[in-house]
Amino acid sequence: MSDTTNTRRRAPNLDRQLCFATYSASRAFTRLYRSLLAPLGLTYPQYLAMLVLWEADNVPLKTIGEKLTLDSGTLTPLLKRLEEAGLVTRRRSAHDERQVLIALTPKGDGLREAAAAIPREIGAAIGRPLPDILALHQDLKDLEAALNAASDKRETVHG
Repeated sequence: MSDTTNTRRRAPNLDRQLCFATYSASRAFTRLYRSLLAPLGLTYPQYLAMLVLWEADNVPLKTIGEKLTLDSGTLTPLLKRLEEAGLVTRRRSAHDERQVLIALTPKGDGLREAAAAIPREIGAAIGRPLPDILALHQDLKDLEAALNAASDKRETVHG
């Protein structure tokens, strides 16, 4: 047997990679969300920011960034587009000029009801019972935590 054949047998198989399965599933989620969010005029990242604001309005930009794991360089243009669409306001805190507070406008708050059906549509598309979906959600959160811990450990050792 040639060295090339041996190398191919030892090489990882794309279809057996968990990372590729999660990547592909993420792309499928994004594609589905795109069609569900189009009537609301939102992109998927904008929807995530709105979810944070629907949970707690008038929050610091930093809080939104922490919840979404986005830096301000990514988040600021996203929020600026939401502001231009009339869905949020951005203003400096009266107590701390360095802090930018993000608040829903009545129009932004009004989207909450229209968006309420989206999780049900996602659940229906997944086609599994709610307990299975909740277990999958927890498994993914656990996976994220384990990968972050491993990454942090590697950065400490190699960084």
